[in-house]
Amino acid sequence: MYDINKVRADFPILEREVYKKPLVYLDNGATTQKPRAVVDAMVEEYYSVNANVHRGVHFLSQQATELHEASRETVRRFINARSTNEIIFTRGTTESINLLAFSFGEAFLGEGDEVIISTMEHHSNIVPWQLLAARKGIGIKVIPMNDRGELLLDEYEKLFTERTKLVSVTHVSNVLGTVNPVKQMIEKAHEHGVPVLVDGAQGVPHAAVDVQALDADFYAFSGHKVYGPTGIGVLYGKEYWLDRLPPYQGGGEMIQTVTFEKTTFNELPFKFEAGTPDYIATTALARALDYVTALGMENIAAHEHDLTQYAMQRLKEIPNMRLIGEAAEKSSVVSFLVGDIHPFDMGTLLDRLGIAVRTGHHCAQPLMQRLGIEGTVRASFGLYNTREEVDTLVAGVERVARMF
Repeated sequence: MYDINKVRADFPILEREVYKKPLVYLDNGATTQKPRAVVDAMVEEYYSVNANVHRGVHFLSQQATELHEASRETVRRFINARSTNEIIFTRGTTESINLLAFSFGEAFLGEGDEVIISTMEHHSNIVPWQLLAARKGIGIKVIPMNDRGELLLDEYEKLFTERTKLVSVTHVSNVLGTVNPVKQMIEKAHEHGVPVLVDGAQGVPHAAVDVQALDADFYAFSGHKVYGPTGIGVLYGKEYWLDRLPPYQGGGEMIQTVTFEKTTFNELPFKFEAGTPDYIATTALARALDYVTALGMENIAAHEHDLTQYAMQRLKEIPNMRLIGEAAEKSSVVSFLVGDIHPFDMGTLLDRLGIAVRTGHHCAQPLMQRLGIEGTVRASFGLYNTREEVDTLVAGVERVARMF
């Protein structure tokens, strides 16, 4: 599919050691490592093009603006949005969801109205709606799931009422790896005239996303989870909806005219981009998207699927192993517990072997409550991981288990 050794050579950090052991980085669900091309793009722009965008007539400002807007076009093409007017740059998925919760809530939600979310949501797709509930008195309904980690679609349909104004659901669970049938869920919501926001933080890095094919009304993702820099993200929204929403923040760039009596707002997408954007990061994000596009999202998906299936198979060989989340449609996340070993103990001892995994509740405490556990150990795979690294993980878990 692609040369994994050549791919790994693009990521200098993978060559380092941790506690005199080769680094085995299996925390890609939290953030991915960056290829040299992404870091080089940031250095190059800082050293040769750096100037504030959209506001200067001088050469550097115009050049920086061109790079920034070219990056917006790259994002549009990557997710197949209809127009660059539908691509809003944010600081990440969390800010994208908060932006929508505020603006959509101000425009369309009042006391007694309802938002539907799911059991497996990240806190970033729970807390903003709770803040809105405290502010405006809305109700929040939750889609239940089965023990395999799959949403119950029959129960989902029962949650709709005439007061339902929005569905906000994750594309891929950051704990379970479950790939939710969001296209089907969007179709069902649209039958009720309800728009849908998809949290794509764990979706975009692992498979091709076409927002028009999904018919998503809104879609959010973060740059740092798709091999780009931190502090940059995207909110896609259909122009029909974005035109009708009020701004999230006020200040420079999002205005058309300002007097002490009245302000008129800029056109899309700038209405939602107050202040100086991280134009260096947008360029680097575009470089990251170009990088994964060149590898082929279908190749990445196949490679990671193989790793995930292999990891689940190998981990099941360990006595007292409990895999958390075995949905039929599953992405590159494997969460587990071994006997009575606390996740923090397992993670700490694996770290001493050079193996980086995530432990804890993974910002999904309501999901942990549903599962009846405090947390898990999570191994999450990226395009540069290998079967040999899975073997190292399994050997490490076996070694820790013997210690207990």
